[in-house]
Amino acid sequence: MRIAASPGMNLTTPYLGLTLPHPFVAGASPLSADLDSVMRLEDAGAAAIVMHSLFEEQILTDAKRRPHMLPESRITTETKPPLSAYALSPGQYLEHLLRVKQRVRIPIIASLNGTTAEGWLQYARAIERAGADALELNYYFIATDAGEDALAVEQRLLDVVAVVKESVSIPVAVKLSPFYTSLPNLAARLDQIGADGIVLFNRFYQADIDPATKGTEPRVQLSDSSDLLLRLHAVGILSGHTSMSLAISGGVHEPIDAVKAVMAGAHVVQVVSALLRHGPARLRGLVQLFTAWLEDHHYDSVARLRGVASLAGRGDAARFERGTYVSVLQSWTRDHPPAGD
Repeated sequence: MRIAASPGMNLTTPYLGLTLPHPFVAGASPLSADLDSVMRLEDAGAAAIVMHSLFEEQILTDAKRRPHMLPESRITTETKPPLSAYALSPGQYLEHLLRVKQRVRIPIIASLNGTTAEGWLQYARAIERAGADALELNYYFIATDAGEDALAVEQRLLDVVAVVKESVSIPVAVKLSPFYTSLPNLAARLDQIGADGIVLFNRFYQADIDPATKGTEPRVQLSDSSDLLLRLHAVGILSGHTSMSLAISGGVHEPIDAVKAVMAGAHVVQVVSALLRHGPARLRGLVQLFTAWLEDHHYDSVARLRGVASLAGRGDAARFERGTYVSVLQSWTRDHPPAGD
């Protein structure tokens, strides 16, 4: 569907070399494993859809089972994949991607999730052949080895991105965790090796501890708007200092969340938890109310709003950050005076 806006209102935004009709992208989620849900996302007005991830572990397991079969040799449109996003074999993932591309007109961004280059090269090429408009590399890694320093962790990420960029011609975005010591430096190095965008951030799904069994209790916690603050901070720092596209993923639940994201400098916002809670139709309302906010505040384009609250142009960014930190701490006393005062 097309999102109606007042004459003169320009909601378009660039992302990964694509021109999208507005900043709202359906992020990677189980919804993309179901063709009907994909079509509902398109009907609700999604500017683009990020496919659920193909995991490194799935690739390596499949390679051991069928070592002599190239992934592109298994692409067909005859086998219907299972509905579970995480039950798809690599071949079924490619089949599903091809089927989705045949049925929808909006851009489809495939996703690879892992930490090493092994197996990714051939599947990145197969994903491109299946018609993906771009590729998102979800680099999810938690450091557990005291013998591996931060430089080694970052270099492995850079090596993976470099290998993939050399193997495909479609745009490549890198989805990062928030746990890097110097995000601006890492972003600059990703920019130098040709990454087309950064997605901030993937979520740390830590398992809880079950006191009765002394074991772990894995459970997905959907995000809420409070998750947005960390992402606004990171995008605000990077905006104006990189040529890459910037996407916020996590914490966008209300139209005002998207307003803040674009103000910080984001080109797009990826919506996931809100769609899992409320269904694909939630997108339509988000876009309409976001557009209404722009009109009410006299912005005639998303481009005019982008970056107005970033750190670009604020002078000494480190001093500004320190001042903000101190001000936040001091605000508690002003807002919540001690009892009896």
